[in-house]
Parts: sequence; structure tokens; C-alpha cells
Amino acid sequence: VQLVESGGGLVQPGGSLRLSCAASGFTFSRYDMRWNRQAPGKERELVATISRTGGSTVHADSVKGRFTISRDNVKNTVYLQMNNLKPEDTAVYYCIADDAVITYWGQGTQVTVSS
Repeated sequence: VQLVESGGGLVQPGGSLRLSCAASGFTFSRYDMRWNRQAPGKERELVATISRTGGSTVHADSVKGRFTISRDNVKNTVYLQMNNLKPEDTAVYYCIADDAVITYWGQGTQVTVSS
């Protein structure tokens, strides 16, 4: 089982990034997918969740209107489009697969928002 995140990096405030998470080794379409983040010295935060079919999404209030989670069940990939980034979005972003029985985590990708 692998969840490999990519797309992180350094961006200026107001900029955009698109995170990707490529899944392999399990039946991707049977899992809800989530993006969590953790900043230094802060609690882990749920950023967004998408259902197995992609028909239902939930975004944290802190990112609502700026971030969008999506998935492609053919490419076995989940995305997080992040617009109008703020310094407080700086964190390691983790991709998570969850079928309520088993949870898989990616290794994380660093997002730094700074001028």
C-alpha cells in the first residue's frame, strides 16, 4: 500500500498550489479520502474529506472557499487545490485513505506560505 503526496513547496501569500496523492496497493474507489495537516506546535487538523464516489465533500471552515478536494478514481489520485494561501496554511499535508476499518497515511508534503 502506498500513498504518495506531491505538489508541496514554497509559495507567497495569495498564491496557489495543487497537491496530489497517488494511491496504489488497495482498491482506491472503496475508500473515503482525506487531507489533514499539521503545523509545528499545533494540533493535527482535518482539512477536507471526499467520499468514495466523489459525490460528497466537506471542507474545514478555515479553508472553505479557498481549498477544494477532488478525486479521480481512474487515476487513483486525490487532489487538494489550494488558492489564496495564507501564512497560517503552512504545515505538512497528509493524504489519508479510510474505509472505517483500515486507515492508510501518506508520508506528507510540506507547504510553506511566506513572502
